[in-house]
Amino acid sequence: MKIKILFFGISSDLVGLSNLDFEVDKALTVKKLKILLNKKYVHLKNLDVYAIAVNENYAIDDLVLKENDEVAIIPPVSGG
Repeated sequence: MKIKILFFGISSDLVGLSNLDFEVDKALTVKKLKILLNKKYVHLKNLDVYAIAVNENYAIDDLVLKENDEVAIIPPVSGG
């Protein structure tokens, strides 16, 4: 199964990519994807928390991803 991952802000800097076609053997949840990404891109662990959006909608950890989903990694944003 192939999904597209988009990295924004500091997450892009940490992994060295702005987007990635990610191939997995089977359907997985958002939570399991986070675990896989943290193993493959160990610098992502430097982010205490980040949001995930799937197909432009914020996603919860137990959402099951499907073929060709677009997943965005959204780090915390601060400003004044």
